[in-house]
Amino acid sequence: MYLPNSRWTWAFMLVTFFQCIISLALEGYVFGKFQASLNDGARSQGDTPAPSSALTIPTYLALFIFGFIYELVLVWDALRLKNTIQVIGVCVYNAGMLVYAAVEMTQVDEALKTLSSLPNAVDEGTWHDLRPWLIAAPCVIALGTVLLSFIAWKLYDEFAWTIYKHISADLRLKRRYLTYQVYIALLKFDFFFFLGFTVQFLVVVPNTSKIEFWLTVAALPITIVLLFLAAYFTRRESYVGQSFILFIYCVGMAYFVFKLVRMYDADYHRVDEYRPARRSLTLFAVLTLIALVVTMVVACVCMRNFNKGLKPHIQKRAVPSAEELKYSNYGPDQFSAQHMQLGDVPGRMTID
Repeated sequence: MYLPNSRWTWAFMLVTFFQCIISLALEGYVFGKFQASLNDGARSQGDTPAPSSALTIPTYLALFIFGFIYELVLVWDALRLKNTIQVIGVCVYNAGMLVYAAVEMTQVDEALKTLSSLPNAVDEGTWHDLRPWLIAAPCVIALGTVLLSFIAWKLYDEFAWTIYKHISADLRLKRRYLTYQVYIALLKFDFFFFLGFTVQFLVVVPNTSKIEFWLTVAALPITIVLLFLAAYFTRRESYVGQSFILFIYCVGMAYFVFKLVRMYDADYHRVDEYRPARRSLTLFAVLTLIALVVTMVVACVCMRNFNKGLKPHIQKRAVPSAEELKYSNYGPDQFSAQHMQLGDVPGRMTID
């Protein structure tokens, strides 16, 4: 499906694209400079793995690459579906990337100090060379966040009228649809936070047991399937399915609390292995926990809205465009109880 043809839609997409290109160019330069500064003491030697501090910047680069590509997908998806909540969520997501880029500075500084204490590990003056580029990265993202927030405000007004004509003047139904939009957007952001934590854990933390390693790898495709099921059960208004998903959210929260406790437990024998990436791991774990709590609350609200007339409106994922509303069968008659086979919709519009 094509994007809505408006200047603010394309402005939002282009700002995201150019921010992605510039940020990745900066991160790529930092990665190349860092790798060139490493000596034999910071590289793997036979059966001896490289120090975990040497993996800090490659991990950051990998996450930034995925993070910005995923943001482009989220932006395209939000504009295609005219999901105003997801558009606002992209601005919050971008602010999160700004925090992550700011955390990268201190994390790289600590990693270089650790490597400097090792014999023949890293060239002197590496931090001095990298510091300007590490400062530039959050500045670019900060500018992008400001521009995206302004355009999102314009898009909110633009999409509001189309959604009004799609849902009708029933304010209670509009609130239920808004809750559904919030929930779908949260599912997409939950995936990124979980993946960000998992990638860092697998790459930076050494000496992970084979069982724990493969269980963590297997959790990635399982998470994707569960997120799709979460959206499916909500659209189908399945009480049994939604209850199962709520149980999975509780399991996920317990997992991240367990990981946070382990990272800061002084009595745990592997606590030092978490130290090179502990700050960014903590950031992702806390953000994932917050996102899971909010997602669980919104999922409960969505379940409370089951069988109240919303189901026919969310079977078609994208909101019809103005042209579709004008020249097709979209309109009040299409969603009336006598014409809609997917479920009953209140025939009487209410204003409260």
